[in-house]
Amino acid sequence: MVTIKQPVKATNLGVVTIVGVGLIGGSLAYALHKHKLATHIIGVDVNVNHTKIALQLGIVNEILALKKAVAKSNFIILAIPVQAIVSILPSILNTITTQVVIDCGSTKLPILQAIANHPKAGQFVATHPMWGTEYSGPKAAKKIAFKNNAVVICSSESNSKHALQLATLLYKKIGMHLLYMTAAEHDMHTAYISHISHITSFALANTVLQKEKKATAIFELASGGFASTVRLAKSSAAMWVPIFMQNKKNILDVLMELEVQIAEFKKALLNNDAEALNELIIQANKIKKILDAKN
Repeated sequence: MVTIKQPVKATNLGVVTIVGVGLIGGSLAYALHKHKLATHIIGVDVNVNHTKIALQLGIVNEILALKKAVAKSNFIILAIPVQAIVSILPSILNTITTQVVIDCGSTKLPILQAIANHPKAGQFVATHPMWGTEYSGPKAAKKIAFKNNAVVICSSESNSKHALQLATLLYKKIGMHLLYMTAAEHDMHTAYISHISHITSFALANTVLQKEKKATAIFELASGGFASTVRLAKSSAAMWVPIFMQNKKNILDVLMELEVQIAEFKKALLNNDAEALNELIIQANKIKKILDAKN
């Protein structure tokens, strides 16, 4: 029988288990190593090849089954698709004593609803580090990531002081700035800022593949603008289908507004209305001021 350590001091997370050793989980592991935030990192992943690579790359110190890993840990990070978080989180909370659990999912309301009445819900901190790339798997993990980006912490008022302290310690140490909001607010904002970007990228890629039948033409003529616009179309379906389904209401709202905007461009072109096109583009240019302010 494994004896769980008492809550660790707020200078170190102790033994950390990362469930999902891909892009996000692997990059967090690298950050934990770099900032000496963990005494030992355990990896858990359903993909056996991923676990082998994670060990070979030094992302984690050992691989264990979920139950054994949780029992041995002080701090547990769920970096897996959101439907998997909803599925396994209640059972993880059933088995923990003093451990703290966080997730990195791109939706929050369904996850928090899944544990709404759980007696250990306060030991789970719902977080979303706003960083990522279009790639997946442990080889995609970055040794330099997260710094100067935002992390959203949802419904923090329901967290235990200890759980929130450790979660904020992690993200502050790796250089992220903290934003606090409700799960509903988070899911609405990410639909506009993140989820719609992926849908439009997937849709544009499918449009080009449907209309441009010559792969060589796409390869040879695709400029930097096209490549950057469809970059997100290389993202994993296993990750994004559950996100779209869980945040369907907000995403549909965004899509309806996008259809209105596309219709305005279509109308201006049909009417040969260069002035209307000019006004639409100038209006869109206002985003530059907002984005440049971040840099």
